[in-house]
Amino acid sequence: MILHHVQTSPAQDNALATCIRYIDKQDTLLLSGNAVNALLLQSWQKALASIPVLVLAEDVKARGITTQLSPFTSISYEQFVQETLSHNKVISW
Repeated sequence: MILHHVQTSPAQDNALATCIRYIDKQDTLLLSGNAVNALLLQSWQKALASIPVLVLAEDVKARGITTQLSPFTSISYEQFVQETLSHNKVISW
């Protein structure tokens, strides 16, 4: 079980697209930084529909998109640490 951590917007690089190619069904995806913006686009929502997705609450709040991303599970920094401990491995993209 792997925690995949993506921090960059899909408009900046291909980290999220590459991650999706390698993510397994028991893995979890954590979006932080500009990567949370991907969830504003329906195409990314559809691509990520079968993947457990977490978003870092502070980054969502900082961008003023809390309402738009309310369907997704927001976590705190403390919960982020717990996620890293509960997964076998963490990959930052």
